[in-house]
Amino acid sequence: MRNKVRDFRVRKSLTQQDLAASVGVSRQSIIAIESGKYVPSTLLALKLAARLDAPVETLFRLEADD
Repeated sequence: MRNKVRDFRVRKSLTQQDLAASVGVSRQSIIAIESGKYVPSTLLALKLAARLDAPVETLFRLEADD
């Protein structure tokens, strides 16, 4: 799964800590999501999309080999 969380976070001038605090997870969780090492739950993906003002399907998408 590919994601654009980092791109949208940077556009909003948010630090990883800012984003983490606003969606109720640790900074380490944001790092893992941005690096593709962790796939967030549906609820967390929706919270991230709401905080970043982006459709969830824009932030996250399946790759052909997923």
